Amino acid sequence: MAKLSFHSILVVCTGNICRSPTGERLLRQMLPHVRVDSAGTAGLTGEPADAVACQIAAKNGVSLEGHVARKTTSAMLREYDLILVMETGHIAQVTSMAPEVRGKTLFFGQWLKEKEIPDPYRKSHEAFEHVYGLMHRASQEWAKRLS
Repeated sequence: MAKLSFHSILVVCTGNICRSPTGERLLRQMLPHVRVDSAGTAGLTGEPADAVACQIAAKNGVSLEGHVARKTTSAMLREYDLILVMETGHIAQVTSMAPEVRGKTLFFGQWLKEKEIPDPYRKSHEAFEHVYGLMHRASQEWAKRLS
């Protein structure tokens, strides 16, 4: 299998405080040679990562410290080689901002049985644990294919 070559990845979710910062930090750990950042389609600009997301990530050896949420822009989308989104709606939002990025926009959970990764925001601790597990498995799959 030929290895895909990407030098920059943008991880996108809704608020950029739960899933995308977690995905960003997981991919940074697993793909240290790749620039990985995150943003949200409705980014809660200036906000830190969600406290529960931070706690669960930290418990698993991943720090979300220093994360500052930002909103996705069309210029930002054009800047990256690969855009990884969490759900179908994000594909529509991203491509309405920058139609030319559709071909490089895939699901973060592309290699999982369920491609979409649900939003744990304001849900139970268990929901965050479940989502972290999905994100971790998805990151491992991307790392396998991109390293």
